Amino acid sequence: MIEEKSGTQRSAEKAQSYTEKSLHNVTLLPLHPFTRSPLLWLIVVSLLLLSCQLVTNSPQLLQNQAEIDRDDAIFLLGGQPRTLDPAKTLGGPDGPLGHIFSGLVMLDADLQVQPELAAGWEVSEDGRIYTFYLRQNVLFHDGRPFTAQDVIFSWERAANPDTGSDTVQTYLGDIAGIQAVIDGDAKQISGLRAIDDYTLEVQLTAPVVYFLQKLAYPVAFVVDSETVDTRNWEYAPNGTGPFKLQTWVDDEEIILVRNDSYYLEPARVRHVVYDLGPGLALSQYENGEIDLVGVGGANLDRVEDPNNELHDQLALGVSLCTSTIGLNTQIAPFDDVRVRQAFNYALDKELLIETFSGGDALVATGSLPPGMPGYTSDPTRGYPFDPARANQLLDEAGYADRSSFPVVTYTTSGYGDVGGYVTAVISLWQDVLGVTIQPVVVDPFIYYDELYAGNTGNIYQSGWCADYPDPQNFLDILYHGDSPQNIGRYVNLEVDALLEQARIEEDVPTRLAQYAEIERRIVADAPVVFVSHDLQAALVSPDLDGYVLPPLGVRQWHRVAVNR
Repeated sequence: MIEEKSGTQRSAEKAQSYTEKSLHNVTLLPLHPFTRSPLLWLIVVSLLLLSCQLVTNSPQLLQNQAEIDRDDAIFLLGGQPRTLDPAKTLGGPDGPLGHIFSGLVMLDADLQVQPELAAGWEVSEDGRIYTFYLRQNVLFHDGRPFTAQDVIFSWERAANPDTGSDTVQTYLGDIAGIQAVIDGDAKQISGLRAIDDYTLEVQLTAPVVYFLQKLAYPVAFVVDSETVDTRNWEYAPNGTGPFKLQTWVDDEEIILVRNDSYYLEPARVRHVVYDLGPGLALSQYENGEIDLVGVGGANLDRVEDPNNELHDQLALGVSLCTSTIGLNTQIAPFDDVRVRQAFNYALDKELLIETFSGGDALVATGSLPPGMPGYTSDPTRGYPFDPARANQLLDEAGYADRSSFPVVTYTTSGYGDVGGYVTAVISLWQDVLGVTIQPVVVDPFIYYDELYAGNTGNIYQSGWCADYPDPQNFLDILYHGDSPQNIGRYVNLEVDALLEQARIEEDVPTRLAQYAEIERRIVADAPVVFVSHDLQAALVSPDLDGYVLPPLGVRQWHRVAVNR
């Protein structure tokens, strides 16, 4: 997920990213200026245009109308969802969408694959055919029985180019025949077959070992063929998840109500309430208005004091997110690897982390974050702050006369003003390299739409949070030449070939060694500026029972109880 991740975050919604992944799915904010604002910071980050008449009721009035019992409800902050369509979301399953819909499998708080709509499965010896045995007691929220045909419909709808999914190829692209549907050459996915109402056969093009993990991403979730795509259907979605959508008032509030017919253990609370409006999050938490808030910088320093009354409510953890600054490798001057390397060396990442994150992050020397299989803390790798080396590389690239270096653009999200972090980055580069950088501010609501459309300019704010714990979720998705999430359009055919080999390697040590070599080559090519790996911290209300601070976004509000 764009620092958007679930991965996906991700990737926040996945490269809607870092932004969507963070703020809009109400997952905790990694300690970074753009972080989970979701993914999304830039992940801060992610929202949507839907035609629906705005209602100007106060949140308290809405809650009264919904008959909310504070002793049986969880209260959270969120942002206006970019979408509640699983096929179109760029965020993980930790927000409202992920609790309304469900898929064949899910990731639990330990990031292990668990059966959901599928009660179990078998895998052929060659790893190419998955046979899923579906639960027979599943009902949609309106009472309609769920069958294998609903899975086929949902995946074919996601693959249909008219749907406009940015994630279907990434997460379902291993299924035989799906590419023909994505390309508009077929209507049906040849690799899907309903053996009967409760048995689904899925044929893959290759034996990828992480296929089940990818199915935990929302694009694989099941939607109702009878209501989806009708006018304003997202304001009355018919899913199979543990909660139903009771109320959605744009930019004000989303209220979920327990699905008492949920096929697994019912949710432990009746309501989950998301405040979508403006407000001071920490103050709201201290006043008991919300049950969870991310903290960082000076606020984190304050609550880390054992004498602070909030100290015992502090939860700390790693975040499988990497903050980067993207470089458009297809146009000058960043089509030259020496220029890309120069911009990496010219950025004082430790200063940025200390200034904007209070030191609560780690300098990134590559793409994989701590906690991700294959991560290495090799201090000799990467790009330490080295102004002399940076200027030498620009000289070697033909820009000894800095007046010949073109004015480059830096695309970021915002509402008119350039944020402090981006201002600092631009100032550092201009001071160290003697170049001129022009910021371009894009409305956060359409920021990732613009990036996916190719409107990145020369430099763009970015980042990625994992959607599942496999190095493929970073290295392949972000840097393979054919990946939709490769926004900077980096191409290295040797890296592509190695990534394709690693996809089907079943031996774990061999796979990790392959990814280590792949990451080494990517770092050398410097397709982005690797900035930091975010840590995360949150204040969790003592009234919540069962909440876990996971390294990536997972669905869990149905497993959390309230004891006020």
